Amino acid sequence: MSERGARMSGLDRLVLRGRTVRSRFTVLYAALFLASGAVLLALTNLLAGTRRTTVSAPVRPPAVQDPALAAARQRIHDLESQLVQVQAEQAHRFLVGSLVALAVMAVVSALLGNLVAGRVLRPLRTITAATRRITAENLHERLGVRGPADEVKDLADTIDGLLERLEASFAAQRRFVADASHELRTPLATMRASVDVALAKAEPPPPQTVALAGRLRTELDRVDRLLEGLLDLARAQHGALADRAPVSLADLVTRATDARAAGIAARSLTLDDDGLQETAWTRGSPTLLARMVENVIDNAVVHNRDGGWIRVAASADGATARLVVETGGPVLDPEHVARLGRPFQRLAPDRTGTGSGLGLSIVAAVADAHGGRLDLHARREGGLRVTVSLPAADAPGGGAA
Repeated sequence: MSERGARMSGLDRLVLRGRTVRSRFTVLYAALFLASGAVLLALTNLLAGTRRTTVSAPVRPPAVQDPALAAARQRIHDLESQLVQVQAEQAHRFLVGSLVALAVMAVVSALLGNLVAGRVLRPLRTITAATRRITAENLHERLGVRGPADEVKDLADTIDGLLERLEASFAAQRRFVADASHELRTPLATMRASVDVALAKAEPPPPQTVALAGRLRTELDRVDRLLEGLLDLARAQHGALADRAPVSLADLVTRATDARAAGIAARSLTLDDDGLQETAWTRGSPTLLARMVENVIDNAVVHNRDGGWIRVAASADGATARLVVETGGPVLDPEHVARLGRPFQRLAPDRTGTGSGLGLSIVAAVADAHGGRLDLHARREGGLRVTVSLPAADAPGGGAA
């Protein structure tokens, strides 16, 4: 599903954003600690400077006649000078020690801030990891965060409520697919049987009735194909792939082309399938993957010109298996080609009668449901190149993919 890729990319951005938040918390905690430490040291130095001002520098005593008194005053002056010098040296050492302590505490505060930030953000990382594990196939799981009723618990409960609503919505869609499959096929079969009964009467029907019956059959077949395409699209987008198994892309292509040999011959198309490799294996639903390959081949046959060509290749490159189907034809608009993966999109209005417009959208949905993607490119020489990339798998028996 396209939502799955968006969800994964959104969760990756959330993880990166969480790391940024942790860095911001670390800087914030360290800055607050350093600011408070700097203020404390500034107040300490200010008070120490205030005390130093109470001891003023000694003043040179005036000359006196009494030698003993002059010597005593000189001694007092020298002691006061030494005291001022000692206080200045102590103030300098105190300032240097304060700066060294502040530098050491800057490192310690950064480490402690990072530790505290990680502790604070741990519940959010747990919620992120749990949310990443929950996909459309296991919406029944819940975060189930335990703890006090705080903001984190409220966030987890909100996400659990959202998952519950999503689970109910997906279940309703799957029920609708099952009900629509039964309810819509039944009247189509009844209408088809009525037409056959009307033509099987003993009396030959009028030519107008025969022509009308033929048109009705054609339209009923078209509605039946449209319904089948819608059901396959819904299953690929919302259904669980419970029947996963190793599947050979080359075998799927061979069966699809063999089943359409008459249509290929009727349009005098040249089929080149020399690029099929037996190592092109993937793992997934055989039914959906077969429908995906059939749709790609059908698109190449139907939307081609008489006497044209089709080139098909299936290969494996490391962890990726690729199916490439190329066709010739007129030069196409790349902007129009890019929209072909959406439902009910066609290249031109004159092609509205050639299909339901679901073929390549089903291919895109099936590829996305298997962890792959569909790429459409307009060839410079004219025509279309369809590339389906899927995760590679080992062939049964231990062969490397």
